[in-house]
Amino acid sequence: MSTTTTAPTGATPYRMTPEHRRVFVGLMLGMFVASISQTIVGPAMPRIVAELGGMAHYSWVATAAMLVSAIVVPVVGKLSDMFGRREFYLAGLVVFMIGSIISGLAPNFWTLVAGRAVQGLGMGTLMPLSQTIIGDIIPARQRGKYQGLMGAVFGVTSVAGPIAGGWITDHWGWRWLFFAALPVGIFAVFVIARFLHLEHTPHRGRIDVLGIVTLVPALVAILLATSWGGTTYPWGSAVIIGLLVVGGVLLAVFAWAELHAENPLLPLRLFRNSIFTASNIAAFALAMVMFAAIIYVPVFAQGVLGVDATASGLILMPMMLGLIVFGIVTGVLITKTGRYKEFMLLGTVVLTVGLWMLTRLGVDSSEWELTAAIAVMGTGLGMAMQQYTLVVQNAVSRADLGVGTATLQFFRNVGNTVGVAVFGSVMTNGLAGAIAGHLPPDLLEKAGGGLDNLDAGAALDPAATAGMPPQVLEAIRAGLADQLHATFMLGLPIMLVVFVATLAIRAIPLRETVHTAGEAQQEYLDTMAQSAPDKDYVPGLRHGDLGARTRERVLGIQLAMLARSAGRPDRPLLARAVAELGDGDVEKGRRILQHASLMLTSDDEHEVAAAERYAVELGRRAGVEGGLLSDALRQELAVRAAERTRQEVLTAVEPTVAERHAAVDLAQVRQAASELSTALLVDTVHPEEEPARA
Repeated sequence: MSTTTTAPTGATPYRMTPEHRRVFVGLMLGMFVASISQTIVGPAMPRIVAELGGMAHYSWVATAAMLVSAIVVPVVGKLSDMFGRREFYLAGLVVFMIGSIISGLAPNFWTLVAGRAVQGLGMGTLMPLSQTIIGDIIPARQRGKYQGLMGAVFGVTSVAGPIAGGWITDHWGWRWLFFAALPVGIFAVFVIARFLHLEHTPHRGRIDVLGIVTLVPALVAILLATSWGGTTYPWGSAVIIGLLVVGGVLLAVFAWAELHAENPLLPLRLFRNSIFTASNIAAFALAMVMFAAIIYVPVFAQGVLGVDATASGLILMPMMLGLIVFGIVTGVLITKTGRYKEFMLLGTVVLTVGLWMLTRLGVDSSEWELTAAIAVMGTGLGMAMQQYTLVVQNAVSRADLGVGTATLQFFRNVGNTVGVAVFGSVMTNGLAGAIAGHLPPDLLEKAGGGLDNLDAGAALDPAATAGMPPQVLEAIRAGLADQLHATFMLGLPIMLVVFVATLAIRAIPLRETVHTAGEAQQEYLDTMAQSAPDKDYVPGLRHGDLGARTRERVLGIQLAMLARSAGRPDRPLLARAVAELGDGDVEKGRRILQHASLMLTSDDEHEVAAAERYAVELGRRAGVEGGLLSDALRQELAVRAAERTRQEVLTAVEPTVAERHAAVDLAQVRQAASELSTALLVDTVHPEEEPARA
């Protein structure tokens, strides 16, 4: 693999090496195999569920795969950081194909669900690792267009999948849908086994077993409660409440375990990074809306508009075309400009407009109106969806690249599952009443109690509609349209959450470099440092000079000296300041300084990672309005520094030296003092050490 790859402004545009191109092709094949399994089944799902079990089980064909995928993503992400990506990626492909075979041969509904769960195990491995490996080989500044291409793979499968899925369902039957990806999967295994070779330095530390055994059942309990609530069981039932309680307790144990684990499965310190947290919130909410649209738009097309499975697949095409075209265009623009937040915000607004258009549809709407709404949604998705991966990968260290990317994919998968379940609950709850509201009085009286068991399956199954009275069929379609209106309306406040979370993402420059695993330790502390111009280069002490790592070490020495001096009895003001840092506890404040110092001075990757949260906390406290110190202490410092009375110092704003003597460049004077202080700091902390020799 190549070493550091740079693409500074004005330099030759970044080009993949032949080795990286082959890896990228393999990743696209893996993404193709995983994503087509979701989209090819979409148009056929109403037919499948109508044949096997009715609308009560509708969401489970999708939920099973997404639930297992959500569970396995964080585990695989962490293990791939520890042991490497290649073996996990190949295993994910093989497991996915086994699940496809089980699904295609399923003799009953629950075997089909089991097969989809096995597919989800493979999907939960392939989807995050595809994005993570891109982060391994391509700089963040250049990554936008390549992740746009990866998004285009999803879009292509989403265009071809619904069309092929509808046609196959109408002509061959739905079982053949699960065999469609097998030839591509076999070829992908060959390509990746042959060409995917990534350098990897195994991480030290034990596997976080307690984290795994608490997180997995916690997620199962919570996602089952979300999926069953309001459909299989009432939300207030003992089963749902019990699952939520068990899930909540296990999550609390998991959080405790992660705070004390040597090598946590999901480092909670990542959530101290506001960029990481906001991106995950936005991706979660966006996934809820996106996947609910993919699942329930075909229901509207078939159940309300009365089109067949093939036509419902064609209606989804503009959404995926928008995702492809605007995903690629946005990625190229991000690479050219280095800006991404503006595109993401615009994408969320456009997506919201498309969703609003869906809420305006009813039983008298046309296929073209539905298609237009879906096209607008696809445009917004293309501008926003892939960029959250870019943002997260740019905000975390190289050591956390796998788990950071996997966490984002985990939130997306959970969002998919929760979205399908919640939107499905809104659709099915009250459906019988909505249908009854459109039945003529004589038919309503004749239906009696049998109306409670009436669902939309009759409108989705051509065999059932063949002999149905027109008034009943129209009532079912009108009632389904009413419920889907409420379902799509639910997406609008969720999109508001997406917009606010995206707005909260702090835009930081995209990295221009990518390092091999052997260089990850230096990137962790100084991601923007440049290669030395020669072996005897002189590190600069001014901001912007070469030698940023040296300046970090000097800052660490300064923090260590402050922590040490705060314990001396003749440093009362410093002790007060450090106590304020520690919420009134001087020792707590000293610990924050000591650990932040360790992060900046140590060259041990794991020692640095363990101390990171203290440096984050120190920076957070310094960034609040008014600064780190209280008003009272800042007043005291001003008075003591002036050696004058409080009345003289605090009742008027004094003119500065710079205002009175324009010839004095105080910025340069401060720089001189800073450079001289560097010598004093190193002398003070290391008084007996001789200068290092070559």
